Amino acid sequence: MIVFFPPSRLNSSKGEEEDLEVDVKMTLQDEIQRVANIKTSAKIKSFDLIHSPQGELKAVFLLQNNLVESYSLHPSAPAPQPVRTSRITIGGHRSDVRTLSFSSDNIAVLSAAADSVKIWNRATLQCIRTMTCEYALCSFFVPGDRQVVIGTKTGKLQLYDLASGNLLETINAHDGALWSLSLSPDQRGFVTGGADKSVKFWDFELVKDENSTQKRLSVKQTRTLQLDEDVLCVRYSPNQKLLAVSLLDCTVKIFYVDTLKFFLSLYGHKLPVICMDISYDGTLIATGSADRNVKIWGLDFGDCHKSLFAHDDSVMYLQFVPKSHLFFTTGKDHKIKQWDADRFEHIQTLEGHHQEIWCLAVSPSGDYVVSSSHDKSLRLWERTREPLILEEEREMQREAEYEESVAKEDQPVVPGETQGDNYFTGKKTIETVKAAERIMEAVELYREETAKRKEHKAICKAAGKEVPLPINPILMAYGNISPSAYVLEIFKGIKSSELEESLLVLPFSYVPDLLKLLNEFIQLGSDIELLCRCLFFLLRIHFGQITSNQMLVPVIEKLKETTISKVSQVRDVIGFNRAGLEYLKRECEAKSEVMFFADATSHFEEKKRKRKKREKLILTYT
Repeated sequence: MIVFFPPSRLNSSKGEEEDLEVDVKMTLQDEIQRVANIKTSAKIKSFDLIHSPQGELKAVFLLQNNLVESYSLHPSAPAPQPVRTSRITIGGHRSDVRTLSFSSDNIAVLSAAADSVKIWNRATLQCIRTMTCEYALCSFFVPGDRQVVIGTKTGKLQLYDLASGNLLETINAHDGALWSLSLSPDQRGFVTGGADKSVKFWDFELVKDENSTQKRLSVKQTRTLQLDEDVLCVRYSPNQKLLAVSLLDCTVKIFYVDTLKFFLSLYGHKLPVICMDISYDGTLIATGSADRNVKIWGLDFGDCHKSLFAHDDSVMYLQFVPKSHLFFTTGKDHKIKQWDADRFEHIQTLEGHHQEIWCLAVSPSGDYVVSSSHDKSLRLWERTREPLILEEEREMQREAEYEESVAKEDQPVVPGETQGDNYFTGKKTIETVKAAERIMEAVELYREETAKRKEHKAICKAAGKEVPLPINPILMAYGNISPSAYVLEIFKGIKSSELEESLLVLPFSYVPDLLKLLNEFIQLGSDIELLCRCLFFLLRIHFGQITSNQMLVPVIEKLKETTISKVSQVRDVIGFNRAGLEYLKRECEAKSEVMFFADATSHFEEKKRKRKKREKLILTYT
């Protein structure tokens, strides 16, 4: 429900002006008055309003059940009543889509939810047919793409004609939920699996229609396979010799289609297998489970080739790409992933859904993928001709995972501090890690160049003549500077907000060399603030290891003397500069007779005068 209020009104006392000296007083007053209530058919998710020049107020509402309603009213009317002008009901589903299917020509897409079946045109993305159904769980296009078969939560098979949009037949197939359908490779029938612990085989047939002289399509049951557990998924092998059945006891059993004899049992999942599919050549079967793993099996001996940790939540659907060993998986972690069943590699991740993804369908050509989610949206993905570089995809995935893990980690606490009394204002990111790597590379270059120069001096001394020393190209790029100056340049290039985190990531093996270099830099007297900041932070973090290392005691003593003297010099310079600025300020004020910060000075003077006046009154009263 939403309540409308009219805009503010301006009320003024009206009077006639007799002459120019008449005073007219104006008053501004807000008036809020409820005009009308609008009650929509469902909860409101969002709305928008528009006020037309004719004075009509129009409102459009997006409802919780995926409906769009439009209302209009006239606020100026004596008794304004909202009127619903239009309603969009056939655009999308009112509930989550639980099954998707592609037609054989890649043009039509079937989507079925709790109350309706919709046929979409893939090219135009328009809904071309809507039919009422029961709660649908699985579906497929009948060969010829003129009829569709729906499996429902109540265990029924519903056969629809697409040309007329009529329900041709309803069959009570299972006593429980009908979880899975699989069309036979010869396209003469299909198999169903349900919660009544049975697998049933069906054939297509033509029967005489009662309402006309023509025949219509129907189905008849031919065989039944009774099992010990609920059936969650069934799949035919491409040669129609084997039938894979996923059971509630976390196993997948393989049977011969002709004799229904047991062939293989695939076990290894910790939770039931929700989805599975068999490759086009019948050599591989991939299973997805609620334990978040995908296992790839050989269909000849039933051996597990690879177990992949696929998603961060349950794997909800799995399907191979036709004519390949690539397959797609969807999960409750809002992601669609593509995998290579031969190399056991993750190829790419498709992100776009905001809630759990229930199912997907791959087109017969392999060029399109359609997916449905709890966010009540259908997304169509198209294969492009752009080359996919796996190394770049892996690098992007690693960075995303690292960023996510860093965001979840608590900020490190400096030794000696209590939890909650954290020193750091930033956080660990990719940039701080890269800055630490640059520092390590600079220290390693300093070590190598120092060792080379010592070796070069020894060679020159032994030879009795000067031998030219080759210059490092990195140092040459920085203007042929010394290795120690290169380390200082790296420190200057790090952002101030990332400096502490970068030093925190740094291993202790680099700290002794850094302390020696900091002593050298401070003696030169440049960038004292930056160097002292790095020095004090390293001492604070590695205090225990530094004090226990006898080799670093002389370095710390030198740093103590050098730092105190240089900081005193910097403090003297700052004091001298401050005194000079104060002198210049007084000179400027004397010449221009204008006080700097006059407003602030007058404010404090006024407060001081009032305080003295108050004290004088108190003394007089006493």
